[in-house]
Amino acid sequence: MPITKLENFMIAAYFRIKFKDIFDLKEFYSVLHDWLMEYEWESVDSNGNLEGFASEYWETMYLESEDASGVKDQWWWWRLQKVPSKYYKYHLDIDIRNIAIATTEVVREGKKLKVNKGEIELKVWAIIEYDYKGEWSKNPILKPFREIFHRRIFFKDLYTARKLELYREAYILNSFIKRWFKINRFLPFEEVPLFHPSGTYPAWKPE
Repeated sequence: MPITKLENFMIAAYFRIKFKDIFDLKEFYSVLHDWLMEYEWESVDSNGNLEGFASEYWETMYLESEDASGVKDQWWWWRLQKVPSKYYKYHLDIDIRNIAIATTEVVREGKKLKVNKGEIELKVWAIIEYDYKGEWSKNPILKPFREIFHRRIFFKDLYTARKLELYREAYILNSFIKRWFKINRFLPFEEVPLFHPSGTYPAWKPE
């Protein structure tokens, strides 16, 4: 969930993706970062303040453990936001768990590449926060009318246009990640071009 407690919100989408095989973890980090910037998501620091696009690293939490052989377990939390209007704020929470990540080598097109093997799990929540400035809920004059205003005026916008917009974007991200990892996709969401080739090298697939 977001770093700071939300008063008025709804979850528009949630998904979980797991992949265990050979892949380039550094390359995946880079392409995921590029996708999020393309869709204008901004990082949030540990206090819930926007850091903008200038931040090189987006982790609000990063933990890593390494054993004597160099095998790593990692936890990344990315907390992202964007503001489509003065009434709504979108949150995208990404939890990444890397399990038993080790360095390995593959040969592709006659070239030896240093990549990784292990398991990665991503959990993604897309959340709509409404009246995020508290202009209705904290105003003593407007507060008594907030629920009526919300049900009659914003209900259709929130539950149709806004929720659908964020839901669709979340599953475009879902499709993008699965495509990069060469996982089968079944939902008919927009195909996002891979500006960089997939860095996944399934052990079962020959060169």
